[in-house]
Amino acid sequence: MKEGIHPNYQPARIACACGNVIETRSTRPEIHVELCSSCHPFYTGKQKLVDTAGRVERFRRKFGNVTKAAAQQ
Repeated sequence: MKEGIHPNYQPARIACACGNVIETRSTRPEIHVELCSSCHPFYTGKQKLVDTAGRVERFRRKFGNVTKAAAQQ
């Protein structure tokens, strides 16, 4: 690698809006995020299915409840 062209890779602190702090390494010393794995609905199991204009209901009427059928197999 060429000397002097790469950014400084240093310890970094990632701070989430929920208060969770993650220590890692990065080229930036501090990173602020709104969601992390501790508060994101997908990882916490609180994910809600947003039905826009009845699309989910229309899909379920057309194809049935696919998740239950797949779980039974």
